Amino acid sequence: MSTVSRSRTLIIAAAFLSVASPALADRIDGEWCHASQSLQIEGPSIRTPGGSQIKGDYSRHGFAYVVPVPEPDAGTEIIMHLNSEEQMTLTRKKSDKPDETWRRCKVTS
Repeated sequence: MSTVSRSRTLIIAAAFLSVASPALADRIDGEWCHASQSLQIEGPSIRTPGGSQIKGDYSRHGFAYVVPVPEPDAGTEIIMHLNSEEQMTLTRKKSDKPDETWRRCKVTS
């Protein structure tokens, strides 16, 4: 195999590996679980643990929203921050409840 052919093969292999990696691995998008609860983030849309479909404040590594009526803690601001590919922290602003560690429901890597 010539040097040019090897170079092309390596470039193609590198391109394939970059495309084959999980698309959501470094984003907060996806389905998250904690105890018996789950939530789903897709860009600025969220399905809350209470089942409401609403919009929130989205960034690649974070998400915030206000709990809608009639869910428990309605009116509470929720702030989520991606800690790693498989873990995020959920904080209830102005609440005595402790922060929660959520994990992806389905492993992405």
